Amino acid sequence: MSTRRGPYRGKRLVDLVAVGVLALPAALIGVLCALAVACTSRGPVLFRQERIGRDGHPFTMLKFRTMLHDHADNPVIPDRERITRVGGALRRFSLDELPQLLNVVGGQMSVVGPRPTLRYQVERYDEHQRGRLAVRPGLTGLAQVSGRNALTWAERIELDLDYIERQSAGLDVRLLARTLGVLVSGAGIHGHPVDDPIALDDR
Repeated sequence: MSTRRGPYRGKRLVDLVAVGVLALPAALIGVLCALAVACTSRGPVLFRQERIGRDGHPFTMLKFRTMLHDHADNPVIPDRERITRVGGALRRFSLDELPQLLNVVGGQMSVVGPRPTLRYQVERYDEHQRGRLAVRPGLTGLAQVSGRNALTWAERIELDLDYIERQSAGLDVRLLARTLGVLVSGAGIHGHPVDDPIALDDR
């Protein structure tokens, strides 16, 4: 299967319209999340981490901090002992990802697309899997509504490549609608196969 290069025409407009619709509720919920993080554990409200975006370009991804601020790394497979009580609640409903709407506004991310990954993971991609970098990473995507963390990274990448091949405004709207159900149910929130050759951090 050949992977389409680049986003479909009009995707940036879809992103900005979606952000406009979500802006007010996201801002209200975000303020509450920020206060909860600030009042319950020491450290910055926002967590910043380098991720790899479209065409392999790095960018700083934003999240609400969900772990203890002890200067340790934030691995793909999380250390549950370091997740705060508020952080656990934010992760359960993916509210920790809300600040990434700023990444969408800034053009580093899209609302729908492959989730952004770490540099060492991208370095493990084969030539076929690197097709995942043809579009901006997203807040949600086909892999996120098809199993999320319960899938291996190889399985997620194949779903992402399928999305890139079939992407359209209509598909984005359908995936956003499916995302609401996933957020409510919590489906796929747990998993992270510990022996996954792409996710395993053995640096």
